[in-house]
Amino acid sequence: MLNFRIIEYGSCDYHTMTDLRNEVLRKPLGLTFSAEQLQKEMNDIFIAGFTQHNGQEALAGCCILTPVNENTVQLRQMAVSPSLQGKGIGREVVAFAEQYAHSNGFDELTMHARKEATGFYLKLGYEICGEEFTEVGIPHYEMRKNLK
Repeated sequence: MLNFRIIEYGSCDYHTMTDLRNEVLRKPLGLTFSAEQLQKEMNDIFIAGFTQHNGQEALAGCCILTPVNENTVQLRQMAVSPSLQGKGIGREVVAFAEQYAHSNGFDELTMHARKEATGFYLKLGYEICGEEFTEVGIPHYEMRKNLK
């Protein structure tokens, strides 16, 4: 079971989270984050799930929630530590994000899901909305879930 925290932009935990996102989401595509991209995240909500291992805390998984409007929030930058993938951590991160969004007045969660991850999100009750599109050079689908 993960210990979840909302982390502050620019904090040490934020930098750890950026490193994980870079390793899992950017590096495999030959991309990195620009200072400009990270600057745009200033008002986002950063969710991080930590595990305890031998008395040490380690970042296991994370995501970002970006408010789209007063009812909808977008889940972005979902990443799970490579050594912990396939152990249900992604499910825990999404469940926490949904609960957090719902308790903060959002009725709908939307995302641009990588095509390879759509099966994961379909199992969690998300629906594909619209046609496949390309983002960061790979196929994506817009997916949504009603949180009411």
